[in-house]
Amino acid sequence: MNIYDFAIIGGGVVGCAIARELARYKAEILLLERECDVCFGTSGRNSGVSHAGFYIPPNTLKAKLNVLGNRMLPTLCNELDVPFREIGKLVVAKNDDEIKYLEKLKRQGEKNGVVGLRIIDKEEIRELEPRVNGIKALYSPRSGILDPFELTIALAENAMENGVDIMLNCEVRDIHVREEFFELKTERGDFRAEYLINSSGLSADEISRMVGIEKYKIYPCRGEYHVLDKNCSDIVKMLIYPVPPSESGGLGVHLTPTVHGNLMLGPSAEFILDKEDLSTTREVMEDLIREAKEIVPGINASGIIRSFSGIRPKLNKNGKFADFVIKEEIERFINLVGIESPGLTAAPAIAKFVLNIIRKKKSLERKEKFKETRRRKPRFSELNEEERARLIGKDKRYSEIICRCELVTRREIIDSWRNPLNARSLNSIKIRTRAGMGRCQGSFCLPRIIDILREEFNIDPLKLTLSCKDSEMFFDYTRRENENHKC
Repeated sequence: MNIYDFAIIGGGVVGCAIARELARYKAEILLLERECDVCFGTSGRNSGVSHAGFYIPPNTLKAKLNVLGNRMLPTLCNELDVPFREIGKLVVAKNDDEIKYLEKLKRQGEKNGVVGLRIIDKEEIRELEPRVNGIKALYSPRSGILDPFELTIALAENAMENGVDIMLNCEVRDIHVREEFFELKTERGDFRAEYLINSSGLSADEISRMVGIEKYKIYPCRGEYHVLDKNCSDIVKMLIYPVPPSESGGLGVHLTPTVHGNLMLGPSAEFILDKEDLSTTREVMEDLIREAKEIVPGINASGIIRSFSGIRPKLNKNGKFADFVIKEEIERFINLVGIESPGLTAAPAIAKFVLNIIRKKKSLERKEKFKETRRRKPRFSELNEEERARLIGKDKRYSEIICRCELVTRREIIDSWRNPLNARSLNSIKIRTRAGMGRCQGSFCLPRIIDILREEFNIDPLKLTLSCKDSEMFFDYTRRENENHKC
């Protein structure tokens, strides 16, 4: 049986940040993720925003970690070569009643330590964002954007490079609490760990119950989004938010530019029963456009190229505030429950907070050599003509464009399949290369990707999955000719 000093359950952005932080020390560390890749849960289905920290009540753990995480993220993204842009945010008031809420947010943010907050008038709104409709707005210069997939993958790969074992497709089915260790029963065998860290997001209440903690219940709250084509990228340059609706527990339908040039609308906020119900609904999809038009009248549904949803693990279902739970609940069991927004922003600060809990009881010795930086391969689409020609000269596979929308090459598809985490699904290729994320949503590149996997890796298309279990892409071949299978 494998024995570890620390086992982390959950391969989202917080779990991977904790793994990387612990990897600075001489210890045996294991991260377990039930999906076939990291960031396939809540971490990969959100707005990708670094929040400044003015939405959250002062003197709470969530506020403290939000503000600290917002300060840490630019440095972390620089270390891991993850694109990050501090583009600022406007929270827009449409009437006099909403102006009072802007003033409340400003006071709240200043108590939390957020710098640079200003309430601006209609004229300054127009100067910053000519298409935005509002009478006043709260301006936050410290709000930013990043790709949550890229950050989580970078954290995981850097943790692995520093000695962390990462097990995908490894759902924890039971936990036995022993006097000196935890025994984890998983679908890939049994593991022992002195310390156990529950960072399982939507499953945090279920993992808690496995160690005898019954007091938590996660209420799944689904948020639906639209993604607009890159030709809509000039509609707004900043994050544009409404005054938050009091009844939903969310921040309202907002407009979010992405680091890749798209524009997102959403999310909605709807409490559901099934933690895995990622469906989108016609009624909500229409509401997203309607609410977005109230702030930016120029938004048009014709720009939508994709819709999706994500689920937030809330500790209250009535819209009331609930603080993060991050504490040692039983001996050597550190529990993280209700880590919803701003969990992405707070992730590096949460990792430090967990480390400090551990260091109060356990002596940790720093490694002499910890590799803090990670350099990602530049995407072909990001290079100039001279740099592209240089790559093609070294490897002709860079000359074959597989995804025309995102300018992804054959070589990049091959490299993504060979990823260090051994994540093997079409969505794993997608989040690493952006193939299939453009205007045609994979209608051009998908057959070509399947051919590459068959030709380069001898992968049977019938065994390919879109995501993880029970997501096979094909049922059978339409025809067979001399055993040379074509889909």
